[in-house]
Amino acid sequence: MRQTGSSGPQGFVVQPRRLPKAEASVRVQDFGEIIVKPTTENVEVQAGRCTDCGVPFCQNACPLQNNIPDWLGLSAEDEMREAWRIASATSTMPEICGRICPQDRLCEGSCTLNQSGWEAVTIGSVEAFIGDTAFDNGWVEPIRPLHERGQSVGIVGSGPAGLAAADRLRGQGYQVTIYDRHDRPGGLLIYGIPGFKLEKRVVQRRTDRLAEGGVEFVLNCEVGKDITLDQLRAKHDAVLLAMGVYQARALQAPGVGPGSTVAALDYLIHQNRRDLGEQDGGWHHAKGRDVVVIGGGDTAMDCVRTAVRQGARSVTCLYRRDRDNMPGSAREVANAEEEGVIFEWLGAPKALMSRDGSTSAVRAARMALSEPEFGKRRDIVPVPGGDFDLPADMVIEALGFEPEAFADHSPELSLSQWNTVAVARGGFATSLPGVYAAGDAVRGASLVVWAVRDGQDAAAEIDRYLKAQAEGVAA
Repeated sequence: MRQTGSSGPQGFVVQPRRLPKAEASVRVQDFGEIIVKPTTENVEVQAGRCTDCGVPFCQNACPLQNNIPDWLGLSAEDEMREAWRIASATSTMPEICGRICPQDRLCEGSCTLNQSGWEAVTIGSVEAFIGDTAFDNGWVEPIRPLHERGQSVGIVGSGPAGLAAADRLRGQGYQVTIYDRHDRPGGLLIYGIPGFKLEKRVVQRRTDRLAEGGVEFVLNCEVGKDITLDQLRAKHDAVLLAMGVYQARALQAPGVGPGSTVAALDYLIHQNRRDLGEQDGGWHHAKGRDVVVIGGGDTAMDCVRTAVRQGARSVTCLYRRDRDNMPGSAREVANAEEEGVIFEWLGAPKALMSRDGSTSAVRAARMALSEPEFGKRRDIVPVPGGDFDLPADMVIEALGFEPEAFADHSPELSLSQWNTVAVARGGFATSLPGVYAAGDAVRGASLVVWAVRDGQDAAAEIDRYLKAQAEGVAA
């Protein structure tokens, strides 16, 4: 344990956890990030709480296997440039993951301090600070390949998996083109995640770095409509499918019809476009309305917290299981509660009620969890006579996402039983030669940090494939 105090070692001393978060009453006034940028002194103290425990449980819990104890130790000693060098060695976007990873379920949840009854080191906050400091001081080096290669890679999707792969492949000298259906690169990072978790400038500087390094972005281009996969294969030496899963699961209940609900992603995209300076006349706004968000994942938390900032009269999250079984981050639930969101646990939507042709309430069934069985998730069963109504003139569906029918225009592309892209065991190669897939396209809806990991690993596999192809031609 690192010691504190000016008079030398004083025994086993643990500094309290301090996360510089804005007060709820202040942060709900706008869409700025709720984590206030810490001072260098604060970062040193919090990073110095790391016990350097010998077995890096935090690193083992990180999908990227980041060398967390190393850059925490360096941060505690104000060696920020070296901390950045180590952090960026395993991650193409530390400053983004530091902001949006559910650290409470990953590194911080496994922190030795946390496991032993103390609060975890503020790993995410320190990681974001390291990245921001690197950008502010010009330590983030431009992409300048030592050798330009004659081969090219087409990447479908400019979300975290696509951006991570592009970074690594361009660094190896490949010509990289990213195709995306939206008018800006960034995918989920730009349009799906609210600014109070990730300000758009943070994503913009990453995509700017890629563009300045020679990555070409072809925007407003939907693969399968504007260009086919076969055309991409003919144009490039390899193709990476890194599109996300954006097909929303629909609520099936009496009263649900056109205009009766709002899709979560549509709702978030509209607000994010507003944050980017666009004036969209048809956007969804919660001001003065009773909002009910149905769902319990991180997208549902993004929606309820957005509705609060838009000035909703009331915001309720309706979830069919209890708090302990929420699929979303416990940290996000706590943030939402601090901001005034009401949670109706163990409530399942049963019907939408209407008045004068407009939705007026959600009728819900009270649920109970079944008796626990070893190795099984507890079922939910309705409580007889437990129906209740929630006032709602705006209902947002946040029930999760499924893969779109990407293979419809390329029937030779094999899919899994979940309609995700099927890849070779332990790798990223699809059933089509030279075509790879990574991120949510393979996993289904998952975490940004897993998409980054997959994008980096897929880039390494594509690099090996293209080098082998080049050697074969030379031979």
